[in-house]
Amino acid sequence: MEKWVVANWKMSGSKNLLDEYKKTFQNPKKLIVCPPSVYLNETTEFILGAQNIYHHPKGAYTGEISALMLNDIGIKYCIVGHSERRQYFEETNDMVLAKAEVCLKSSITPIICVGETFEQYQAGKTIEILSQQLRECLPNEGNFWVAYEPVWAIGTGCTPTTTEISTAHTFLREKLPEITLLYGGSVNESNAGAIFAIANVDGALVGGASLDIDKIHLIYQIAMTIKN
Repeated sequence: MEKWVVANWKMSGSKNLLDEYKKTFQNPKKLIVCPPSVYLNETTEFILGAQNIYHHPKGAYTGEISALMLNDIGIKYCIVGHSERRQYFEETNDMVLAKAEVCLKSSITPIICVGETFEQYQAGKTIEILSQQLRECLPNEGNFWVAYEPVWAIGTGCTPTTTEISTAHTFLREKLPEITLLYGGSVNESNAGAIFAIANVDGALVGGASLDIDKIHLIYQIAMTIKN
C-alpha cells in the first residue's frame, strides 16, 4: 500500500511555501503537513498537523497551545517527543507520554518520536533505548503512531543503512503490530525509495526536504508508487 509522508517544517517555512503546497498537491490522501502553529488554521486540501502541544489540557501557561485548541480548529495529528524538543526544551519521557495522552483525549493522533543518540548507537544500544522509550512514552491504548528517528540522523545528511532501519522497524512491529510506523532522519528524494521499500516502514517523517516543494513533491510521488 502507499506510504504516508509527514512534512515537519520545524521553525521554518512561510505563507508562500504553504501556498506552493496548495498549488502542487491536489487532494493528496497520505500527506500530512506540519507547519508552525501560526499556519494551522489555513484551509487546505491536504491534512494539517501540529508540531507540538503542551502536556496540560488548559491553564495559565503563557505561549503554549493545548490539544483542546488543536481539536477546536480540526487538527487531527500532532508530533510529540521529537528529539529537538527533548534536547532543546528538556522534554522527558514522562512529558512525552502526557502529551500523547492529552492528544488522545482530544481525538488527535499523536505521532510519538523515538530514537537513539549517536553515542547510544555506537554502543550498540539502539534496541535497548527503543525498548525503554516504548515503555515510558506510549499510552496503554489508543490510536497513536510511532516515528523512529535516530537522533544522529536528524538534519545531518546521515542515515542508517537499510538493514539498520529494518532491524529497528522489525523490533517496533513485533511490539506494535497494529500501529503505523514512520521512519525519520535525513529523508530526501534520493533515499526515499529505498526507505519506503523496507518492510514495516509505513511512511516517512520528512524534515529539511519538506521545505523544498520540488523535493517533497518527488518524495510524495515515490511514496505513492510503493505497494508493499
